[in-house]
Amino acid sequence: MSESFFEYSAGPMQCEGFVARPLLNQFAPAVMVCHAWAGQDEFARKKARHLATIGYVGVAIDVYGKGNRGTTKEECAALMTPLTTDRALLRTRLLASVAAVREIEGVNPNALAAIGFCFGGLCALDLARANTQGVKGVVSFHGLFSPPNCGAQPSINARVLALHGWDDPMATPDQVVGFAAEMTAAHANWEIDGYGRTMHAFTNPEANDPSFGTVYDAQADQRSDARMIHFLREIFAD
Repeated sequence: MSESFFEYSAGPMQCEGFVARPLLNQFAPAVMVCHAWAGQDEFARKKARHLATIGYVGVAIDVYGKGNRGTTKEECAALMTPLTTDRALLRTRLLASVAAVREIEGVNPNALAAIGFCFGGLCALDLARANTQGVKGVVSFHGLFSPPNCGAQPSINARVLALHGWDDPMATPDQVVGFAAEMTAAHANWEIDGYGRTMHAFTNPEANDPSFGTVYDAQADQRSDARMIHFLREIFAD
């Protein structure tokens, strides 16, 4: 594969994305990686590289702006909270990211997907809610389920997969049920896979803070990755 950083704009804000391309002589689907609350980091870039190894253009997007990254819980919360509070602003930045991805050399602009982790899971779900052009499906890993409240929700066209730790304190069983009701009301083709005895951030090997609710789980990590791969093959085969 080849990899590089690229810059794009979201309104007045400059963003820095990361792209990993498979060595193919044809257009390939692109899978956007929506970052967690710290911003686009090595974890997101590693996921982009993983996607390239299975034949997709993996793109780690940036909704905080170039250089805006968190290193402590307080810094991460300060970056994330304005966007979870103003979901219309978040949607604007997500759509700018999609527009930039569609222009990347080698990308099939009509075959896009998004995956996301934690806050990024919410971002991926918001791309589905926005009926973003070309986005065929989204995958949320231990994501947040709160609806955006951006007006009446039209029918959701993209397929939706949520991979969820059942003991996640940041997305309680009641919120899971509410999310299922929201997806059903929007006529989405949706699926939720729940992993028992599994907390938030189960895909992150560095997560080891039970008091905060973030704990890595190798089995859930492996199972969710396998489910994502199968899901992507399904949506791009349609």
